[in-house]
Amino acid sequence: MKKTVTRRDFIKTIGIASGGLLIGLNLSSCSVKKHYAYESNAIIPNIWISLQTNGDTYLVVHRSEMGQGIRTSLAAVLADEMEADLSRVKIEQAIGDKKYGSQNTDGSRSVRDFIKTLRLAGATVRELLINAASKQLRVSKKYLYADSHFVYDNKSGKQIAYGDLVETAKTLNLPKNPQIKATKDFKYIGTEIDNLDSELYVTGKAVYGNDCQLDGMVYASIQRTPIIGGKIKSVNKDKTLALKGVIDVIELEGTEGAPYFYSLAGVAVIAENSWVAEQGKRLLEIQWQHEKDNDNVNYDSDSYRLKLEESVMSEGAEYRNDGDVYSVFDNKESNDNVIEALYYTPHLAHAPMETPTALAVVKKDRCEVWTSVQTPQTAQSLVADELKLDPSKVIINVTFLGGGFGRKSKPDFVVEAVKLARILDKPVKVLWSREDEIRHGYYHSVTAQYHKASIDNDNNVKAWLHRSDFPPIAATFDSSARGPAAGLKQAATNMPYAIENVRVEAGDAKAHVRIGWLRSVYNVFHGFSINSFVDELAHVRNIDPLQHQLDLIGSDRLLFEDSEPAFEFNTARLKKVLSKAAQNANWGKTLPEGHGMGLAVHYSFYSYVAQVIEVSVINNKLKVHEINSVIDCGLVVNKDAVTNQMEGAAIFGLSLSLFGEITAKEGKIQQSNFHDYPMLRMKDAPKVNVEILVTDNPSTGVGEPGVPPIAPALANALFAATGKRYRELPIKIELA
Repeated sequence: MKKTVTRRDFIKTIGIASGGLLIGLNLSSCSVKKHYAYESNAIIPNIWISLQTNGDTYLVVHRSEMGQGIRTSLAAVLADEMEADLSRVKIEQAIGDKKYGSQNTDGSRSVRDFIKTLRLAGATVRELLINAASKQLRVSKKYLYADSHFVYDNKSGKQIAYGDLVETAKTLNLPKNPQIKATKDFKYIGTEIDNLDSELYVTGKAVYGNDCQLDGMVYASIQRTPIIGGKIKSVNKDKTLALKGVIDVIELEGTEGAPYFYSLAGVAVIAENSWVAEQGKRLLEIQWQHEKDNDNVNYDSDSYRLKLEESVMSEGAEYRNDGDVYSVFDNKESNDNVIEALYYTPHLAHAPMETPTALAVVKKDRCEVWTSVQTPQTAQSLVADELKLDPSKVIINVTFLGGGFGRKSKPDFVVEAVKLARILDKPVKVLWSREDEIRHGYYHSVTAQYHKASIDNDNNVKAWLHRSDFPPIAATFDSSARGPAAGLKQAATNMPYAIENVRVEAGDAKAHVRIGWLRSVYNVFHGFSINSFVDELAHVRNIDPLQHQLDLIGSDRLLFEDSEPAFEFNTARLKKVLSKAAQNANWGKTLPEGHGMGLAVHYSFYSYVAQVIEVSVINNKLKVHEINSVIDCGLVVNKDAVTNQMEGAAIFGLSLSLFGEITAKEGKIQQSNFHDYPMLRMKDAPKVNVEILVTDNPSTGVGEPGVPPIAPALANALFAATGKRYRELPIKIELA
């Protein structure tokens, strides 16, 4: 989702708040009056900026903070254009409310969607304060300029602090055409900015969902149905109720139909503390029952894989068709080489360090929740529906998130807490254990992919066929959903290679678990198969993999015309990140025996990322030595945050590539904790070098684009080191 934001996409209201200047910005409405007005009823603002008489500046941040540094980045954008001292900018976290516009913190779009509007807002406040200084000093504003929370008079040498301009500013109209800065004049944007929340993190003062406490609060741990669609048949509670500290055992019904973000059927143990609640849960003896037509009970990941692989070996539904692929394959004279490969990736779990948690209080006519969610408005809507309340009566307080990766945009755990708080008439905190999170989550989709290419007698790639089959995310919202829906647009149908004949097809796999977006979504497995297959073609054609990629990408051009030209797929930018990553890795250098380099390049969330990985395999043991990453994400706000995200993506991607695998038997997830769903350990982490290509292009995604190239770059490096192709994830090889 994208929207063009202009000066007319925000309006202000000014009022008095604690003696300060209060400005509201509308980030979503495109309907404005002819002139900016003071009336508070002119609009419902999305975001508030407040300047106090002591100079303190407050920004209400409407996006969730989960380690990506969005609170710092948005504050820095405002401060730069406002000519504020960033150390004087305080951050207030928004509650879940429609007045804040979209609060969905996903899709790597927080900076992308709001940087322009915040720049306009900052410029508006800056010019308003200059106008106020002009009135107070009785001097033309042409002599005035703002810098670091002051307005200066070049003529007299006088200066006025921002706080001392508040009362005058409140009497003025907002500037109609605020001028935003030129790139060369940025003070904060494009630099390495210290995280404004660092002190909270290092002193332990940052409040996460699990930190929230209320008087009279009880704890809940829930034993949920292990199979989607399961219902409670019977419960033996005796052992649990006999446990000291257990208060009650409550049965929770599931919801019929598509799982959406509703809570699963389960039995909740209510206790005085979290330890007793968890122990009591383990003592429950539950029998589950299933409807006759619930085929989820037979879900077996091994047999399901065979079905997916069988599906992609046959012709599927067409989603892209350039030229005539099948005619090329059928023409024996023009086909000197036909190359085929089958790829497979399993389900994945999000496994954020902080598991889902929510604390809820329910009264007759209102509800309040404290939780770490990526989508507070979705949580508000679900709670309102559950309690039959107007959404305005539901307050969702958003805490810091200890990681998210997409899991916390699905607030089923909030619904659980609200259900129990209503029944018990007291504050209830629901805690998910690691076992709960892995066994009952929303999983990244499993996929099988088939690639076939024709290389003609002149050693040119003449045809490209890509088939992909996976259960879609849409099934979480509509249980009858089949096929890829929009998933193929993530790297499959917008594959950038300049090949004359291209065809993309897909099957119609059915979901048997809850499917949900995970960091980089469908780009993860499409990026893996496409970059791996391109590397295979390079070796068949006997061309250096780097040169092969560049040749296939072809001439500089814009691909797949977008609704907003600023975000068109630009092959020149794609080639540039690839060439730069290879240069930084010293591609082509002589490597010791047993070493190998692999590369991959990918476009996602409108950003361009290339990764080059060096590995060694000695005595059949793998060591990942170094990763060279390059990203072009347009105008960068905080270089430090971008570097952190790319480093994190490298570790996240390696974890998925080497260990990530969720399997099912008889409908039940087999993994439960980090012993059988492991993460990369510190001792195995490689050196990660990150370069950010500085451009003036519009800001694009950062949190997710670094993940997709990791797995194929690793697989290609392993081939270079060993001569063995790895076409499925995870790559099962012992680490050195």
